[in-house]
Amino acid sequence: MKSYKLVVTGAGHVGSYVLANAVRMGMFCEIAVIDTLPGRAHGEALDQLQATGLPSLSAVNVHAGTPDDYRDADIVICSAGPSVIPDPHDPSAEPDRTLLTEANSTVIRQVMGDIAAQTHDAVVILITNPLDTVVYIAENEFGYPAGRVLGTGTMLDSARLRQIVAGWCQVGPSSVQGYMMGEHGHSAFPVLSRLSVAGVRWPELPRYYPSCHALDPEQVRRQVVKSAYDVFNAKGWTNAGVAESAVLLARSVLLDERVVFPVCSTLRGEYGHDGDVALSMPSLIGRGGVEARLPVALDEWENEHLEQTIAAIQATMADAHTGR
Repeated sequence: MKSYKLVVTGAGHVGSYVLANAVRMGMFCEIAVIDTLPGRAHGEALDQLQATGLPSLSAVNVHAGTPDDYRDADIVICSAGPSVIPDPHDPSAEPDRTLLTEANSTVIRQVMGDIAAQTHDAVVILITNPLDTVVYIAENEFGYPAGRVLGTGTMLDSARLRQIVAGWCQVGPSSVQGYMMGEHGHSAFPVLSRLSVAGVRWPELPRYYPSCHALDPEQVRRQVVKSAYDVFNAKGWTNAGVAESAVLLARSVLLDERVVFPVCSTLRGEYGHDGDVALSMPSLIGRGGVEARLPVALDEWENEHLEQTIAAIQATMADAHTGR
């Protein structure tokens, strides 16, 4: 069996969770941790290395790394850069991820420059916000092969959607098939025309699941967006879902699973856009990263929100001086 190497860049709240999940996944023989704070990288790596002394975990060489570790990496997961913080004066506020544009566009240009200087083979999975703009920069400014840079996108938003619908229908979330598209942020929208519970389409749900009351798409959209801030304002950050999304993507790439997730990448002709925006849409994930984007037909409400989310993302891209 091939031995795989992972580099985790950024060892804060999200990166440390990625690291823990990756160690427990048991697919990597080596994991290097990189952070602008060397002590943090060393401490997180050493903590996880010591945990591998327990019989429940595989032996993994976990260590603090340097940019040289990108050279032979199979996967890079990047959560580097600052995160938004809760408003101490408003416990219900919904801070916009685009507030991070200036700082994190600089961060990702540094990180991606380091990666591209060492390799064009690793698949790079991005978590850093504002995600869609960060993905566009990383994918288009460094000559990296098509498909090998992607963002976790609306995978987490989609998990929240499925969890919410499952609660309404009083079923397990694995019975819900559905996803969010667009920005990983305020303008994300649910594709309810494609949502189903055990094959029962959205308009029919109240007939089969009486506890699932009828809601209009905008109410559903707002509920999903708000659910992120229910976590954020309670603990100061979110990390479990997005870290699991990134590790799940890594596994899907390494095993060439050819599964479909709503990840973020640059559009290449889909929905009338070619190289001018990155957003989340259903995408086929395999050994090459994004093997194909699947431009599913949308209804009128969804098409309106697609254009709204594209406009929102492009405004952020302009602030990041993407030069599109």
